Amino acid sequence: MRHSAWTPSIVPNNDDRNVYIVLDDFGDNHRVFRETDVERADLEAVVMAMLEGEYRNPLRVVGFNTAEGWSQDVSADVAHEVRQRCDLQMRDVPFYLEDFVARYEGRFHDVQLPLPMRLVPPI
Repeated sequence: MRHSAWTPSIVPNNDDRNVYIVLDDFGDNHRVFRETDVERADLEAVVMAMLEGEYRNPLRVVGFNTAEGWSQDVSADVAHEVRQRCDLQMRDVPFYLEDFVARYEGRFHDVQLPLPMRLVPPI
Protein backbone atom coordinates (compact mmCIF):
# COMPACT_ATOMS: atom_id res chain seq x y z
CA MET A 1 0.00 0.00 0.00
CA ARG A 2 1.42 3.40 -0.99
CA HIS A 3 1.31 6.38 1.32
CA SER A 4 1.55 9.87 -0.04
CA ALA A 5 3.06 12.83 1.78
CA TRP A 6 0.82 15.14 -0.25
CA THR A 7 -1.92 16.97 1.64
CA PRO A 8 -4.58 19.18 0.08
CA SER A 9 -4.28 22.91 0.65
CA ILE A 10 -7.05 25.31 1.57
CA VAL A 11 -5.05 28.15 0.05
CA PRO A 12 -6.19 29.28 -3.41
CA ASN A 13 -3.64 28.48 -6.13
CA ASN A 14 -1.64 31.29 -7.80
CA ASP A 15 -3.84 33.97 -6.33
CA ASP A 16 -2.20 37.00 -4.83
CA ARG A 17 -5.18 38.25 -2.88
CA ASN A 18 -6.31 38.83 0.63
CA VAL A 19 -8.48 36.14 2.21
CA TYR A 20 -10.66 36.64 5.29
CA ILE A 21 -12.09 33.97 7.59
CA VAL A 22 -14.42 34.39 10.57
CA LEU A 23 -14.16 32.70 13.96
CA ASP A 24 -17.76 32.08 15.01
CA ASP A 25 -19.04 31.01 18.42
CA PHE A 26 -21.83 28.42 18.59
CA GLY A 27 -21.84 28.33 22.39
CA ASP A 28 -20.78 25.50 24.72
CA ASN A 29 -17.14 25.93 23.64
CA HIS A 30 -17.93 25.25 19.98
CA ARG A 31 -15.85 27.86 18.22
CA VAL A 32 -15.00 27.33 14.59
CA PHE A 33 -13.44 29.15 11.70
CA ARG A 34 -16.37 29.11 9.31
CA GLU A 35 -15.97 27.36 6.00
CA THR A 36 -16.37 29.68 3.05
CA ASP A 37 -16.30 29.56 -0.72
CA VAL A 38 -13.04 30.85 -2.19
CA GLU A 39 -14.98 33.44 -4.18
CA ARG A 40 -16.65 34.73 -1.00
CA ALA A 41 -13.53 35.12 1.13
CA ASP A 42 -12.81 38.78 0.37
CA LEU A 43 -13.47 41.61 2.80
CA GLU A 44 -16.62 42.81 1.03
CA ALA A 45 -18.17 39.35 1.11
CA VAL A 46 -17.38 38.87 4.80
CA VAL A 47 -18.91 42.23 5.76
CA MET A 48 -22.02 41.53 3.68
CA ALA A 49 -22.37 38.02 5.16
CA MET A 50 -22.17 39.52 8.64
CA LEU A 51 -24.85 42.08 7.89
CA GLU A 52 -27.05 39.37 6.33
CA GLY A 53 -26.86 37.27 9.49
CA GLU A 54 -24.70 34.42 8.21
CA TYR A 55 -22.64 34.38 11.42
CA ARG A 56 -24.23 33.55 14.75
CA ASN A 57 -21.76 35.24 17.09
CA PRO A 58 -18.55 36.33 15.34
CA LEU A 59 -15.55 36.54 17.66
CA ARG A 60 -12.71 37.45 15.32
CA VAL A 61 -11.85 37.96 11.67
CA VAL A 62 -8.44 36.91 10.43
CA GLY A 63 -7.04 38.17 7.15
CA PHE A 64 -4.12 36.65 5.31
CA ASN A 65 -2.27 36.68 2.02
CA THR A 66 0.03 33.73 1.44
CA ALA A 67 1.67 35.27 -1.62
CA GLU A 68 2.75 38.28 0.46
CA GLY A 69 3.40 36.15 3.55
CA TRP A 70 1.24 37.92 6.13
CA SER A 71 -1.72 37.26 8.40
CA GLN A 72 -3.34 39.46 11.01
CA ASP A 73 -6.41 40.01 13.13
CA VAL A 74 -8.57 42.45 11.15
CA SER A 75 -11.55 42.38 13.52
CA ALA A 76 -11.32 46.09 14.35
CA ASP A 77 -11.35 47.01 10.66
CA VAL A 78 -14.37 44.79 10.02
CA ALA A 79 -16.22 46.16 13.06
CA HIS A 80 -15.58 49.70 11.85
CA GLU A 81 -16.86 48.81 8.37
CA VAL A 82 -20.01 47.19 9.79
CA ARG A 83 -20.70 50.30 11.91
CA GLN A 84 -20.06 52.63 8.97
CA ARG A 85 -22.45 50.73 6.68
CA CYS A 86 -25.16 50.66 9.32
CA ASP A 87 -24.73 54.41 9.89
CA LEU A 88 -24.95 55.08 6.14
CA GLN A 89 -28.13 53.01 5.96
CA MET A 90 -29.43 54.84 9.04
CA ARG A 91 -30.06 51.61 10.93
CA ASP A 92 -28.84 50.03 14.14
CA VAL A 93 -26.13 47.41 14.14
CA PRO A 94 -27.95 44.03 14.07
CA PHE A 95 -28.33 42.53 17.55
CA TYR A 96 -26.16 39.51 16.70
CA LEU A 97 -23.25 41.84 15.79
CA GLU A 98 -23.55 44.28 18.72
CA ASP A 99 -21.01 42.46 20.93
CA PHE A 100 -18.54 42.04 18.06
CA VAL A 101 -18.72 45.70 17.07
CA ALA A 102 -18.55 46.95 20.67
CA ARG A 103 -15.58 44.69 21.44
CA TYR A 104 -13.44 45.89 18.56
CA GLU A 105 -14.70 49.32 17.73
CA GLY A 106 -14.00 50.95 21.07
CA ARG A 107 -16.87 53.35 20.47
CA PHE A 108 -18.97 52.24 23.42
CA HIS A 109 -16.41 52.21 26.18
CA ASP A 110 -17.55 54.19 29.18
CA VAL A 111 -16.32 57.70 28.73
CA GLN A 112 -17.31 60.53 30.99
CA LEU A 113 -16.94 63.95 29.50
CA PRO A 114 -16.01 66.63 32.00
CA LEU A 115 -18.95 68.84 32.78
CA PRO A 116 -18.59 72.27 34.34
CA MET A 117 -19.74 72.28 37.93
CA ARG A 118 -21.49 75.42 39.10
CA LEU A 119 -22.77 75.82 42.54
CA VAL A 120 -26.09 77.56 42.62
CA PRO A 121 -26.72 79.63 45.73
CA PRO A 122 -29.85 78.66 47.63
CA ILE A 123 -32.83 80.91 47.11
